Amino acid sequence: MTTAQTSMRRLGELKSRIERFADLEQRISDLSELLELGDDDSSFYETLATDADRAADEIDALELELTLNGPYDGKNAILLVHSGEGGVDAQDWAEMLSRMYLKWADLRGFQSELLDSTAGDEAGIKNATVEIRGTNAYGYVKGEAGSHRLVRLSPFDSAHRRHTAFALVEVLPEIDSNAEIDLKDDDIRMDAFRASGAGGQHVNKTSSAIRLTHIPTGIVVTCQNERSQTQNRETAMKILRARLLERQMQQEADERSKLKGEHTAAGFGNRIRSYVLHPYTLVTDHRTEASVGDIQAVLNGELDPFIDAYLQQSIGQESADRA
Repeated sequence: MTTAQTSMRRLGELKSRIERFADLEQRISDLSELLELGDDDSSFYETLATDADRAADEIDALELELTLNGPYDGKNAILLVHSGEGGVDAQDWAEMLSRMYLKWADLRGFQSELLDSTAGDEAGIKNATVEIRGTNAYGYVKGEAGSHRLVRLSPFDSAHRRHTAFALVEVLPEIDSNAEIDLKDDDIRMDAFRASGAGGQHVNKTSSAIRLTHIPTGIVVTCQNERSQTQNRETAMKILRARLLERQMQQEADERSKLKGEHTAAGFGNRIRSYVLHPYTLVTDHRTEASVGDIQAVLNGELDPFIDAYLQQSIGQESADRA
């Protein structure tokens, strides 16, 4: 994307935000005028109260959106989901998480795409790459990074015993070009190979899959979902740029922590949330203590209670740090 295109997109986003504020202002003004008129019908006040609650929810959402002012919060997001401990249950769990994020993106009105995945040994997936496109996509989902724990009666256990499985989620900001990171063509080795798993005869019989190795860091990215080598290379480059940016961000965060004398645990290894299906049903975020009893709703994409709680906590922490 060119600088001009980026500027035009940003201008469009700001215009849309201004229009939303103007619309809210007008609706609140109309509600105030209606309230002053009054009415003897109780249903009139019930309708006003419902409309006022909706306006309050939109104001809260806009206020939260305004806090997403980090250098990459406005970017698209790339989520990498990896199966962890738990065998086939963990691979099934990784696939469930991937679907959950795709459904969340749909509920939020974002565009999303499964860029790449590797099938599991018996079921589910070993890993998947999901792209979410939309204003502040990265800002909203950055808090999903970490280890996710599932407790349930395993459908893969003949005795139907309770099993615990883990999946790891990485969240990377998508950047438009190599300009934001130090990425040289000479530092990249590309290997082509035949794709494995589902994809049809063309995918499995031609060397369309791509493996990129960033020589200075040893970072390896593969992509095999697309039908052509060119498409797979473009997707792999997108992921490689995001991984290099994430590495740069982590190094900067580590340096800031050293200067402050802080000790920080390794970010992506932290367990952030538990999803319990047995002996009770409850999803709990271990950072904010936010919890939801309807686990099926969460798995169907209703993640906003956790995302909002995490962002509110982050805002409070930033305010405390500045004080």
